[in-house]
Amino acid sequence: MEPIKEKLKRWASAARDWLAGLGFRTGLWVGAACVVFYVLSFAQMALPISVALKGTLWVILFGLAKATQYTALLILGKEGVRRLRGLWKTKMDAE
Repeated sequence: MEPIKEKLKRWASAARDWLAGLGFRTGLWVGAACVVFYVLSFAQMALPISVALKGTLWVILFGLAKATQYTALLILGKEGVRRLRGLWKTKMDAE
């Protein structure tokens, strides 16, 4: 029987390969979701709800923001990040 550690390594490698196979636009959409989760994680502090609920919402939303951030980076990869920086630089130079 295969050890659990080896199964987890194989599963993580397969998930990473699948995410890396997704397209540039998908990475941008996941990155946009990341920004939305970051904004929501801090904007919810202004709601008139209990401190415990605010803390719970913050943990959930901030965790989703971090998860989508790293997922977007896995999808985009090194070349996608370079391409995104190039697009950003071109836009800034045009202004």
